[in-house]
Amino acid sequence: MENRTAAVSLRNISKSFGPVLANDRVWLDIYRGEILALLGENGSGKTTLMNMLSGIYFPDEGQIFIDGNPVVIRSPKDAYQHGIGMIHQHFKLVDVLTAAENITLGLKEPGRFDLRAVANKVKKIADTFGFDVDPNQRIYDMSVSQKQSVEIIKVLYRGADILILDEPTAVLTPQETDRLFAVLRNMRDEGKAIVIITHKMHEVLELSDRVAILRHGQFIGDMLTKDTNAQEMTNMMVGHAVNLNIARPEPKNPKPRIEVSHLSIKDMEGVTKIDDVSFTANSGEILGIAGISNNGQKELLDAIAGLQKVTNGSISYIEEDGTRTELVGMDPLKIAELGVALSFVPEDRLGMGLVGNMDLSDNMMLRSYRRGHSALTDRKAPRRLAETVVRDLDVSTPSLETPVRKLSGGNIQKVLVGREISTAPTVLLTAYAVRGLDINSSYTIYNLINQQKENGVAVVYVGEDLDVLLELADRILVLCGGRVSGILDGRKTNKREVGLLMTQLGGDGTNAG
Repeated sequence: MENRTAAVSLRNISKSFGPVLANDRVWLDIYRGEILALLGENGSGKTTLMNMLSGIYFPDEGQIFIDGNPVVIRSPKDAYQHGIGMIHQHFKLVDVLTAAENITLGLKEPGRFDLRAVANKVKKIADTFGFDVDPNQRIYDMSVSQKQSVEIIKVLYRGADILILDEPTAVLTPQETDRLFAVLRNMRDEGKAIVIITHKMHEVLELSDRVAILRHGQFIGDMLTKDTNAQEMTNMMVGHAVNLNIARPEPKNPKPRIEVSHLSIKDMEGVTKIDDVSFTANSGEILGIAGISNNGQKELLDAIAGLQKVTNGSISYIEEDGTRTELVGMDPLKIAELGVALSFVPEDRLGMGLVGNMDLSDNMMLRSYRRGHSALTDRKAPRRLAETVVRDLDVSTPSLETPVRKLSGGNIQKVLVGREISTAPTVLLTAYAVRGLDINSSYTIYNLINQQKENGVAVVYVGEDLDVLLELADRILVLCGGRVSGILDGRKTNKREVGLLMTQLGGDGTNAG
C-alpha cells in the first residue's frame, strides 16, 4: 500500500475465550475511501476482531490506533467517540417506533426530542448516500433492506466514518443487494472506511477494493481485490486447495415422492403463512426453494415434517409402487412408524435440530433411542455413528464428549446433516443448511446433498444464496407472501428472474410450473 495513515491500525491484537485463542497477534490496517472485505473460515476470528474494534470485547493484548494515535476502546460508546460503528446481522430496532425514533434512541444530545429536526437530519443522510428510508415510517412497516438502512443511518447519525457490516446481504434479494452496494460505494467515495464480513465470494469480487484474510485467528495476508480471484482467496482461508465447483448431475429416473396440493397454513394469530401452495418433489432431484425471509419457507418444511398444523390441503408421500400416504395430521413419530424415511435439517440448529448441552454421541442417539426393545439404551451404535460423522465430514471437535454448543457453527451443521443423512432417507428437507458457514464447510454440505440426490433421495433445499441455488437445484420454487410465484428450471433461469419472482414483480402469483 502507498504511504498513507490508516484510519484504523490493529497491532498484535490477541483475544482468548478460556482455552480457545480467537485472535493471535493480528495486524490489520483499514483505510478511508476503501471497502475492505474481511474473510476467513468459521472460527477464524473475523467477528471477534471486529467486536473488539467496536467495543463489544476488549483485547487481551495489543494496541488499536485511530489515525495514527493510540486509543482504548472499552465499550460501543467509546467506539462511537472514535467514529466507529458496527452493523450486526441481527437488527436491534424497536418495531413500534419510527426510523427517526430508533435512530435517536439512547442518545443524550440536545435536541434529540425534536423529531422534526431529527427527521430532517435523517433525510439529509439518506439523500446524501442514496438510502430508501422515510424517517417517519414505523419499523414494522419496513422491508428487511429498509430496516438495514435504518441500522446504517443510525451509526452515521452518531458520527461514524468507519463502518463494519457483518454479513450485510444475508437476507436481501439481488435487487436489494444492488441498492446496498450502490450506497456503500457512495459512502466509500465520500471518504468512509468500510469493512464487510461475508462468505459470498462473488460479492467480495464485485464490491471490495481490498481483501484481508484470517486463518485460525491469525492474519494470513491482504491484497487488492483486482489482483486476486475466488480460488486464491479460498485457498488462503483454508490453507489448501479447495474445489469450488458444485456438481449438478442430471436427475436419474425422477419419480414423484412428495406431492403437496393446495396447502394453506395459518399461525396461532390467524395470519396466513402458506396460501394454496401446490408442487411435487421428485426422487433423485433437488428442489430449491427461494424467497425473502419469513415468506412461508419454515412453515412449509415444518408441515411436511409433521411439525406444523395444516389449515387446508394435503401432503402425500408416494412409494416406489405408487402407494400414497397422507402425512397431514401426523407427527414426526407417527410418520416414522409408517415407514416413511424422512430426514429434516431445520433452520434452528440448536433449538430444533440438536441439544446444545449434550455431546456428539448423545445427539446421534436422539434419532435411534426408540428403536431398541431393551430397557437399556444402546450407546455403542450412536458412538460409532458420531465417530463416522467426525471422520467423514472433518468435524473439528476436542472429543466425542464435547457438548455440541461448544463447536463452531460449521461443525454443528456438519454434525446435524451427518446424523440426518445417516438414516438413509428417501426425503431430505434442509432449511438454510449453509447459513453463516464458511466456503469450505458449505461445499462439504453441497457435496453431501448431491450424494443424497444421486442415491435417489428427494431433496428439498431452502436457501438464501441465489448463486448457489442456481448451481445446485434442478428446479426452483419461488415463494412470495406464502404463495408460489413461480417454479423455474434451475439450468435455464437466472438470478434476476428469481429475484423478481421473490417480490412477485415477475409473475402473477399463480402456481406456475
